[in-house]
Amino acid sequence: MIHEILPVGPLQCNCSVIGDDASREAIVIDPGDDVADVLAIVQKHSLKVQQIIITHAHIDHVGGAKKLQAATGAAILLNQNVEIDQSVGQADKIRVGSLSADVLHTPGHTEGSVCLYFPLEKKLIAGDTLFAGSIGRTDLPGGSFEKIIQSLHEKVLALPDDTIVIPGHGELTTIGEERESNPFLTKR
Repeated sequence: MIHEILPVGPLQCNCSVIGDDASREAIVIDPGDDVADVLAIVQKHSLKVQQIIITHAHIDHVGGAKKLQAATGAAILLNQNVEIDQSVGQADKIRVGSLSADVLHTPGHTEGSVCLYFPLEKKLIAGDTLFAGSIGRTDLPGGSFEKIIQSLHEKVLALPDDTIVIPGHGELTTIGEERESNPFLTKR
């Protein structure tokens, strides 16, 4: 698996470029901005972007999607609450070459928030659902504290402790670290 993470845009959204070593097929997750930098990574690894996946429709995650689509011809995938090429939801699978990710619908930060879990690599692209030491905001339109806590406990914390979490912003963490120390997730 080729996986490069680059913080893009003024809010430094973690954009992931994920490629299959053999087929050179790739997906780009949350291209919020700085599309030239994203394309430089794609070109560095000689990748062909098949899909652009958006974890949720806030501008810092989706801002560069149309520009990236124009440059690559890739389809844009997002939860069905937004006009896009293809909807993704709970239990859908994203495939790129030999790589496969499970879509987890994790409402709370937004109604349409999704995470992508790569089970063989034990990696979770969490969008703004889970951060190192925190969780996504729920005070914006469509946000719900109750729903994000339910999403986290029922779907995200069901993953193995050694799962690497790539949050929408900030440092990487693991499910185990967050289970033990995240003040929003630990039992009081």
